Amino acid sequence: MYQPPAFKEDRVDVMHDLIGAHPFATLVCLVDGSLTANHIPLMLHTELGEKGTLRGHVARANPIWKDFDAGVDVIAVFQGVQHYITPSWYPTKKEHEKVVPTWNYAVVHAHGPMRVFKEADWLRAQVESLTDQQEAGRDESWAVTDAPADFVARQLRGIVGIEIPIVRLEGKWKLSQNRGEEDRHGVIDGLEKENAADARQMAALIPR
Repeated sequence: MYQPPAFKEDRVDVMHDLIGAHPFATLVCLVDGSLTANHIPLMLHTELGEKGTLRGHVARANPIWKDFDAGVDVIAVFQGVQHYITPSWYPTKKEHEKVVPTWNYAVVHAHGPMRVFKEADWLRAQVESLTDQQEAGRDESWAVTDAPADFVARQLRGIVGIEIPIVRLEGKWKLSQNRGEEDRHGVIDGLEKENAADARQMAALIPR
């Protein structure tokens, strides 16, 4: 990933926080000499390994788990907050007009070897962990144990588990750091006036 120094994020805890908040990943693998991308939730286990470990599952019918090149690390891409930035928000626009639009975003790339698991106990633990994480705080939360045991067993036979021990993390926080303080405040003001959740989230990230 292209990482100009101003946008590079290398704090593991900050990157972990983004993964935890945005677990739906684009998983990129090498299959038969070509790149292929799948979109799946991946749960981060910070206690496993120096940089953490990702766990998830795919449909057994998905050929990725048997056709991927095990000798090449996969990349899991986690997209955080992103938003279009109009040059109209820059006060310096009125001074010289030498401004252009851009896009602000925060993203993490997690690299590592992918392992495959078919054991029912492993699969159930992974599904339960992911479900419990996503159902937490709901007024009427759902648990795997709410479904009939034989039904759950059949569903588990239809999936395959994947695990990615993270060996390299790349973070990019492109948040108008290359603009002066006046322009950054102009971007913050503009985003806050957008009255949209993603705009407010982006405004909160931009350095004051």
